[in-house]
Amino acid sequence: MIGRLTSAADFQRVLQTRQLSRSPLFAAHHLRQRPGPAAQLSTAPGSEPAAPVDDLVSGWWLGLVVPKRHARRAVTRSLIKRQMREALRRHQQHLPPGQWVLRLRAPIDTRQFPSAASDALRVLVRAELEKLLGRITP
Repeated sequence: MIGRLTSAADFQRVLQTRQLSRSPLFAAHHLRQRPGPAAQLSTAPGSEPAAPVDDLVSGWWLGLVVPKRHARRAVTRSLIKRQMREALRRHQQHLPPGQWVLRLRAPIDTRQFPSAASDALRVLVRAELEKLLGRITP
């Protein structure tokens, strides 16, 4: 299962890392999973829980950045976000766990894609994301 990043602090922390991969339309940022003090957070002295409940970086966490200035129409932004989530699910087995932020870094040309959610746009976005995440090695 892939969780969602929701806090601005999490987005800032991940976006401050170097871009892991980049394509003409997208960029991927990743913050590796770090063993933290969560294993020491226990209310009962001497008891070790099976899985720490406060360990928010275990597994995969995804944040999406699709600025309105790059994709004006809400339908287009939604299409791009769906494609981003699906791309991470498809590549999850070879990507390292941690916090991921995928962001749209270039505008979508409305002259080339006059329809807000055309099949051509869907194909382009999917191909770009495949290249973007396919370049990442564990």
